[in-house]
Amino acid sequence: MSATVRIEPAGDGIWVVAPDGAPTVLDHAAAIDVMVLEVVGGHLSWSLLAGQTIPAAVIDDVELAQDWLWAVYGERIAVALADSESGETEFTDEAEPAVPDLVAAAWRLGFAYWAARWWPASTIDGITALDDRLLDEEITTLRAQCEPLIGDDEPDPDDRPAFTDVIDSIEISSRAEDYALAAGGGADRPAGALSLGRGTVGWDWRRCPPGLIDASERAVSWESTRGSGTTTVRVTAVAAPQLGSEAPAHLHPRALITTPVGTAEAELDLVGELWTGAASTPSDSVSTVDVYVPGVGAPGEPEPGGPEIRRQIRELAAARLRRATAADDAVDAPLLAEIAAAASDSDF
Repeated sequence: MSATVRIEPAGDGIWVVAPDGAPTVLDHAAAIDVMVLEVVGGHLSWSLLAGQTIPAAVIDDVELAQDWLWAVYGERIAVALADSESGETEFTDEAEPAVPDLVAAAWRLGFAYWAARWWPASTIDGITALDDRLLDEEITTLRAQCEPLIGDDEPDPDDRPAFTDVIDSIEISSRAEDYALAAGGGADRPAGALSLGRGTVGWDWRRCPPGLIDASERAVSWESTRGSGTTTVRVTAVAAPQLGSEAPAHLHPRALITTPVGTAEAELDLVGELWTGAASTPSDSVSTVDVYVPGVGAPGEPEPGGPEIRRQIRELAAARLRRATAADDAVDAPLLAEIAAAASDSDF
């Protein structure tokens, strides 16, 4: 486990230690595959899709960070950074962790936190949801292993989403295709209404909290109809497989319907295992349909990677579940929650 890293000042006493091309918390916008871990004196980050095992670090207190810099990057880099703190020297060196097990545990903790937010659970695509209880237990264990990095502060339990039930068993429905068909629209079309168009799209995962909507690119469907002199667009989104109960009203998703001449907004309500709603629109044509929860994410911010990075993450999650059925002691070995999910899936 080693990598060439650059060490450079970022101003205001902040230093960056990072492999080439690695994401850091100083980036303007993070892609959804970036794992971040707050540590004593700074933050560590990894690109999940790049297979990065040596983290990037943004250090805002070099003196505090000295307690772990040597363990993560090796003594030579720790000493060089301490000697360069008052200067503006940029240099490169080979990171050779003095405590590889700590670096591995940090990666796994970062991944566990990432999975709690971004795991792409999908009934449509057959990606089993992770058990929140197992994930929380492993985070607790990994935090203890990473104490030299993160200190002994306990995380705020309110940092985890509270609107989903902890499920006792995890199942992937054999009716996955039925969900995709149900989301395709048409069932609720008023009698005599003329269908003007329909579509199926994905959604920006940054704009909804986890556990609300299925992560598939086929999760959101819409149909535009004309009847009684009014154009109506009905939007349907498949609920996430781990959504065990109704979400509070302020977390109900909405659909922003954009047309060539204006926009309309539909509030979605949970009906069975589908979020659904409709709105009258100012045009017979639909340009885009974007599902979101108000106050979540940054409206108007470009989505780094878009549908392609979502596809890669779904493929990675599916591959990790396939790996989880065999013994694995690699740095990125599956978590206990992934192993349980894979075992549950194999029962069907």
